[in-house]
Amino acid sequence: MSREFDFYDKTSLKSYNLNESMRYQLDMLDRLDVFTRKHSENVASLTCRLCEYLHCNKSFTAYCTICAYLHDIGKLYIPPEILQKPSKLTDEEYEIMKTHTTIGYNICMSDLQLRPYAAGPLYHHEALNGTGYPQGLTKKDIPYEGQIIRVADEYDAIVSKRQYKSHVGISDTLKILIEDSKPGSGIKQSDVLAHMSKECKLGKTNPAIVRTLFKVVIDDIIYEISYTQDYVKELKDELKRFEQIKKYAEKMEKAKNQKDKNYYLEGMKMLMKNTETVDNYLEYYEQYKNAYETRKNIIENLFKEIQIIKKLKV
Repeated sequence: MSREFDFYDKTSLKSYNLNESMRYQLDMLDRLDVFTRKHSENVASLTCRLCEYLHCNKSFTAYCTICAYLHDIGKLYIPPEILQKPSKLTDEEYEIMKTHTTIGYNICMSDLQLRPYAAGPLYHHEALNGTGYPQGLTKKDIPYEGQIIRVADEYDAIVSKRQYKSHVGISDTLKILIEDSKPGSGIKQSDVLAHMSKECKLGKTNPAIVRTLFKVVIDDIIYEISYTQDYVKELKDELKRFEQIKKYAEKMEKAKNQKDKNYYLEGMKMLMKNTETVDNYLEYYEQYKNAYETRKNIIENLFKEIQIIKKLKV
């Protein structure tokens, strides 16, 4: 009766045969906590798809995806009490957390198999306007892969924090990324003079990549609509079955002799599934009706979400 939607089900990873080439990298990820490992997988999936929409070639897409898988590998050495802290980090704790970028870079550089992908850990928190870390680089010095991974990382971090079960309301997340792509984002008024005017005209994230993310998200919403429509069709078929059971129940109630009552009772039982019984089928019927109406509303809201996203400007 319930079907869970996987936010990252649509992925192009297999088309690049990355499962084989990333076996070693995935073994490294197994040492991370569950949340960080899942986040790394999500960011890699998003990065791969962003590269496709950006028309990157196959070799760069494969390279960038592996960089994304490893972007948080440095969190292996961040104390659990900081990494898994549910509340806001103190300034001191945040400075420790920020070291996962350089730690990850050093892990990669000290391992010949990981060395080619050291850009993922090092650059994914750098910002085009120089407000990022660990080096405070600006656009001209931040590799393209770092710019792509930053967008995928930020998007998944917000999605995971808000625990979306559907893309309904996802436009609010995209609006946050739009703000980060605006000129001067992250720059305090008191620090404006410390930045070159050219840098102040940039935001933290690459607007072209954020714009491309919209296309990925819309594609995912269309997939979710299709997925949900299939489920609604199944629910509709189940409701027809229950309606037939109800008709048999009504006829059994009106039947005047036991033979007819037994006939309709058997008809009801033949239509029932699993743990459904004459005593509880109405409860199941209501659950199916609620699921049907809920999914229909989700589909309606998803179509509205597409229209909202299409109007967003970066």
